[in-house]
Formats: sequence, structure tokens, C-alpha cells
Amino acid sequence: MAARTMRRLHRTETPHTKWCTRDHRCGINEHRSADFIADALGGRAVITRVRAGDTDYAEIRARIPLHSNENGARWQLATALRLMRDLLDTVAIRPGALRSRTERPALRTARR
Repeated sequence: MAARTMRRLHRTETPHTKWCTRDHRCGINEHRSADFIADALGGRAVITRVRAGDTDYAEIRARIPLHSNENGARWQLATALRLMRDLLDTVAIRPGALRSRTERPALRTARR
């Protein structure tokens, strides 16, 4: 009697979209577009469209040069976080606006 040492996982493959890169960035259950890049004042922002399951997301990454002074750097970080919260409030789809999903756990933020 032979013992099985590995369990086999089976996932349903998600079909490619018109906008995905169809290369190593696409996984079995996630598809990614090419990066959209904005450079300004030594910083860089990158936005990538991602489809995970049946929902599309915008993945945003930013590299912001920080001030050499600790207080200046903390002010920059606090301002960036506040502006990201404003961005989410402005562009996020409100609960109930989507027919297929009413809850958006990826967009939950702890407000204080």
C-alpha cells in the first residue's frame, strides 16, 4: 500500500481579461495589467489594475522621498496617510452600489 505524501490542490482558473499582461504577473486566480507610472519631484507612483476573483481593484504604490529631519518626515507620512484616506473616500465604491458585492473588506479602514 503506497502512502500519499502530497495533497493536490485544484483551483478554477480565471480567464484572461482584455487588459491583463498575460505574462508572469498573472497568476492562476489573479490577473494584473501593466503598471501605470507617474514620476514627479524625485518620487514615483505606480497604479496597477488587478482582478482577483470577480472583482477589479486598483493597487497603488508610492515612493516618496522623506525629509532628513525626523519631524519633517513624520509630517510627510501623516499628510500622505490623510490624503490616501481622502482618495479612498473619493473614489471607492460605496457599499450597496455593486450588484455582485455589497461588502468591500479590502477597503475597510479604522477611523478614529
